[in-house]
Amino acid sequence: MTPYAVVIPTLVRESLADCLAALAAARGPRPERIVLVDDRPATPVPDPEPLEHALNVLGDLRARTTVLPGEARGPAAARNTGLRAVTEPWVVFVDDDVQVGPHWCAQLHEDLDEATPDTAGVPGVVTVPLPGGRRPTDWERGTAGLARARWISADMAYRTEVLRRAGGFDERFPRAHREDADLALRLLDAGWRIRRGCRTTLHPVRPASRWASVRKQRGHADDALMRRLHGPGWWERAVAPRGRIRRHAAITAAGAAACALAVTGHRGAAAACAAGWAAGTAEFARARIAPGPRTPEEVATVLATSVVIPPAATWHRLAGAWRHRHAPAWRHRHAPAWREVAR
Repeated sequence: MTPYAVVIPTLVRESLADCLAALAAARGPRPERIVLVDDRPATPVPDPEPLEHALNVLGDLRARTTVLPGEARGPAAARNTGLRAVTEPWVVFVDDDVQVGPHWCAQLHEDLDEATPDTAGVPGVVTVPLPGGRRPTDWERGTAGLARARWISADMAYRTEVLRRAGGFDERFPRAHREDADLALRLLDAGWRIRRGCRTTLHPVRPASRWASVRKQRGHADDALMRRLHGPGWWERAVAPRGRIRRHAAITAAGAAACALAVTGHRGAAAACAAGWAAGTAEFARARIAPGPRTPEEVATVLATSVVIPPAATWHRLAGAWRHRHAPAWRHRHAPAWREVAR
């Protein structure tokens, strides 16, 4: 058996209990330890009851579980906190909103046993169940895209020592966005391989508010950091979709120009720019509505957010580019701590 530990960063959402129950029920060699990093803000003091309720489903694995406080600085920092507590040769990062498969532990053992000496990481196969009998909504389709992510950290195993030598996750990524791709690219640059495993994990679509797709645009700031760290070709290397940021910028520019021209009395030019903004916004909304269920609620949500998303995406991308304009290449800022733990 290859000893391994499981690290779960969590905000103690309702999904945590299902995540831990699935892990406890999975057949195969059990983890030597489970490290839960409670990443809820320290103030106000978090309610301990939801966490205790979730821990109760672990059964005999409860004795192997350690709960550590996080710093509420995002999943990258929380995973590094969990990594510091791991002494096993492999560490498996699992998100708190997934459910490992019924044979996950056995399949993980096969994945780790078959890993060649030059393999640093082994991601699992993540599937996103979509509703039957109707077309998926825009939010559901967006979540389903996680199944195509190459190095998704929702279920990712790494050699502990390799990860420590690499400096862990870059904590300049404050969201669950691009921090996994950044780490993978750094490991590949160092000569390691990352090979897809056979174990399966379910990633349900969690409920979301009408404006969730707008808040998701904050990830464009992380894309700006990726460009700064890995160059303009990072999209191709990470096999990541480029998205519509260029179209969003054009739509936003047209809308801003229409407002400016109208204020200065250039009505003809303002009307032309307004027409360009309307056409771009309509095309964006249509692209999101057409593959969906087209219910009145879904159409209203997509129409409203299609107006807001282009300027939101553009703003976050520009703000990220400015914020990270002097970002240095990765430095092993935690290297002394890693070496101390490794001994």
